[in-house]
Amino acid sequence: MSRIAMIVWNEFRNDARVLKEAQTLQRAGHNVTVFALHTPGVTQEQETLDGGIAVSRVARSPLWKWRKGRAVSSAATSSAGHTAKIGRLSPTKQVLRIVARLWTHAVLFTRMALHRADVVHAHDVNTLPTAWLAAKVSGAKVIYDAHEISTSREGYNSFRRLVGVVEKLLMPRVQGTITTTDARAKFFARAYSIPRPVVLQNRPRLTPSRPSQRIRDQLQLAEPWPIIVYQGGLQQGRGLERLVRIAAKVPNAYFVLIGGGRLTQSLIALSEQLALTERVHFIPTVALADLPDYTASADIGVQPIENTCLNHFTTDSNKLFEYLIAGLPVVASDLPEIRRIVRAHDNGLLVREGDDEGLASALQRLVNDPELRAALAANSAKASAHANWEEQEVLLTVLYQRVLCDELRSVTARP
Repeated sequence: MSRIAMIVWNEFRNDARVLKEAQTLQRAGHNVTVFALHTPGVTQEQETLDGGIAVSRVARSPLWKWRKGRAVSSAATSSAGHTAKIGRLSPTKQVLRIVARLWTHAVLFTRMALHRADVVHAHDVNTLPTAWLAAKVSGAKVIYDAHEISTSREGYNSFRRLVGVVEKLLMPRVQGTITTTDARAKFFARAYSIPRPVVLQNRPRLTPSRPSQRIRDQLQLAEPWPIIVYQGGLQQGRGLERLVRIAAKVPNAYFVLIGGGRLTQSLIALSEQLALTERVHFIPTVALADLPDYTASADIGVQPIENTCLNHFTTDSNKLFEYLIAGLPVVASDLPEIRRIVRAHDNGLLVREGDDEGLASALQRLVNDPELRAALAANSAKASAHANWEEQEVLLTVLYQRVLCDELRSVTARP
């Protein structure tokens, strides 16, 4: 049984991709431990998940024991992401923030080095240096899982050069690489002169799409109008301000945004300003186990992401697969990887990115045409039998077999 140490720069509470990978490897006979961040009062420092996956969390500050009272109130902010705009802080706070992060990385490094894993699995670039150093000390192999193209990503402008340096230095030195789409795999291979990474799309597990009234009942919606759902982070570049404004042009429909993020309050304020609070609703981030029930209770899934960076241009969007698994027709931006999925399965309408009138027209068309909705929904349900996590997880286990076999060969070849 091989020991695997995964590292993430989040609390590992709602990270569906990392959880699925850990479950796949655990079921394949490996012993998986996830090293993550700890928020006192919100997460446990140590826990074991169903299936035997161990979680070891490290606080964001060496002073966490004296700051427990502030932890819960700051949890929502800290869990929104790791791309906080440090430039807004005073010089003293900037230094303290940097020192705290270095301390956290140091503790994560120490715990992983002492764990003596066979493979260290780094999720995203902000964990890669720590994972690589821990692996060098402990003699482990390294797999780098690049969820995003962080050299061209929303919120990463001030880190682009540093990200490029880290990836250019370390990606050729790791023993395995993974990313999320074919376009991103091509990018990494060309940018850093490495073998093409294994592509593991952000597909959900295949879950039964049972009829549900979850959203309608929770929000106590009075009219039998179709529900248009967006689920995911409420962040810049995802077309959400446009979506709220477009709601005014699509009557006889409810718009429901599920998730949290930096735009939450401004989007709520915009809906109030446009007098749309009766038809535009917000549901905070829900547990991963409950999300399929929410999704299946909608009628249309929307993904209006904007082409603001290469990362967005090359995405296929986890929410697109979530809509598909739930049997929803979709309306989505016409970007290459998204287009490939929608056209392959004929399960939705594509809209030119940034085209407000086109987006409003496509949504209105599905709202007005229940027969078209039903036909596209049937195509989604049919495609879900193939476009799910279970159909691709073998690629992960094969990668691990190769990396671990290479390690075994190198050991046996030593004199």
